[in-house]
Amino acid sequence: MKLFEKCPICGGEVIEKEVEKLLKGDGNTAVVKIKAEVCLHCGERLYAPDVISKFEEVRKKLKEGRLEDFVEIGKSYQAT
Repeated sequence: MKLFEKCPICGGEVIEKEVEKLLKGDGNTAVVKIKAEVCLHCGERLYAPDVISKFEEVRKKLKEGRLEDFVEIGKSYQAT
């Protein structure tokens, strides 16, 4: 079920797509693949309430260092 018929930002057409969202917490970053409604005109992403709850859960785990549910896919570095 679509949340929006038109983009609330620009009025453009929205379609459902699988997207990647980067979530950060306490120096850790997770990549979450999730379905979202994406505007074909401006690119705005619209997430269902249950998806937003998942984002909050992932951020909390990252912040608390509870990483057992995550798969390491590489390392990140900050250039000086």
